[in-house]
Amino acid sequence: MGRKFSYLQKSCISKASKLMAESQMIYNGARIGVAVSGGVDSGVLLKILTIIKSRLPFKIEIMALHINPGFNPLSHLPLLDWLKDLGIPSYIQVSDIGPRAHTNENRTKSPCFFCSFRRRKRLFELISKFNLTHLAMGHNGEDLVTTFFMNLLYNGRVEGLYAKESFFKGEFHLIRPLLLIEKHKIIKIAKEWNIPVIKNPCPSARVSSRSHVWTTLETLWQDKKIIKKNVFSALYNWVIKNPAPKDKNNPN
Repeated sequence: MGRKFSYLQKSCISKASKLMAESQMIYNGARIGVAVSGGVDSGVLLKILTIIKSRLPFKIEIMALHINPGFNPLSHLPLLDWLKDLGIPSYIQVSDIGPRAHTNENRTKSPCFFCSFRRRKRLFELISKFNLTHLAMGHNGEDLVTTFFMNLLYNGRVEGLYAKESFFKGEFHLIRPLLLIEKHKIIKIAKEWNIPVIKNPCPSARVSSRSHVWTTLETLWQDKKIIKKNVFSALYNWVIKNPAPKDKNNPN
């Protein structure tokens, strides 16, 4: 007897599977490290990848990677039993990156940049340490749209997020299977699957440039849903038609 999924679960699994296939994200023998932050997106990503893994005609391996930012050294504990139930091997590290981002050590960058840069750098190190071929991240449609407008407004660059990127001459690939799925759908299926979600304790979580851009966009399409639909559709098409332009050599 196969597992039963809700309509929304089936839709999200299908969208992730389709993007993975169209972007040629994985292959036989792929060893995927999933960046599990404890947030709703990465939890759903891990769950969907385990389902896709069970359907593939070839073998892949999945490992959960969690970097506790250090605001609460025990905040990751709810993840432990869930990961065990999924049968997913994991590596969990408690760091001090979060608190350091809010000290005089960080005088030139925003706390979000300081923290995200160092956490991603550490994830890249773990990819090498565990001989993984892929790093999967839970960026969703909202992240795609926000990143596009941040690049446009703050950097004068027309660019969003890519479904698949290669780093260090193809040493490993960064993949984003949820990139074409809207946030509200991810939140809903996370509740349906009872995925544990860690509340973000960062004092800068609600005051970042990213959150400001998203709030501004929500105001723009508050009374005209067609604007939101058109923005998402345009960027979804951009993702499909635009592979990452080149190999990268740093975690930016």
